[in-house]
Amino acid sequence: MRRADRLFLIIHALRGRRTALPARSLAETLAVSLRTVYRDVADLQRSGVPIEGEAGVGYVLRKGADIPPLMFNADELEALVVGTRFVKAFAGQRLHRGAQAALLKIEAVLPPELRSRATRSRIFAPADWNEATSGLIDRLHEAIASRQVLRLDYRDEAGRVSAREIEPLCLAFWGSVWTLGSWCRLRHAFRNFRPDRIATFAPSGEVFVETTERGLAAYLRAAGAEADALDR
Repeated sequence: MRRADRLFLIIHALRGRRTALPARSLAETLAVSLRTVYRDVADLQRSGVPIEGEAGVGYVLRKGADIPPLMFNADELEALVVGTRFVKAFAGQRLHRGAQAALLKIEAVLPPELRSRATRSRIFAPADWNEATSGLIDRLHEAIASRQVLRLDYRDEAGRVSAREIEPLCLAFWGSVWTLGSWCRLRHAFRNFRPDRIATFAPSGEVFVETTERGLAAYLRAAGAEADALDR
């Protein structure tokens, strides 16, 4: 478990308690050693979190203290909820799980009136987006993160297939389709490829290095100046 997650869960476990929570209980819940709990609590106290208690006694939040790690108004909260719904629907399984975990953490520290508001938004996203559930977006995202050169067979609008070797730079969602922003070694230029038109693809085994001329910043400049270059 990441340290940031442990600190969050410690605060969440102490919220609303009237009696001290033993460090051993925290250690068992978090599946860590007592020493780790003592260190995490001490770090929280040094950062200003009003935790009272000590090793062997237990810990409690100071009476009357409230921790406001997430201070959202209703509109901000609804934007986050809707955003996580879209991520869950369209952004692949890895980010789907991340969005779900983030939403649970947000809801865990909300006051009741805002928690209720979180469930009332009438903006939804479909839950069965084919590209996301097939794992394709996850695989392309992984290639971008690890800077893998990809070899792919790509169908154009007329159905013609061409072999490409690309340096994938980013993914963009346009409301109905994804595009994969890349440097195309065949065209010697930036190109946008629709994942739903990729017939096959695989890493070449080569890792590319982004440069000033062929990196993400250059791609974004080119995309803004040459909108008609999309999806060629």
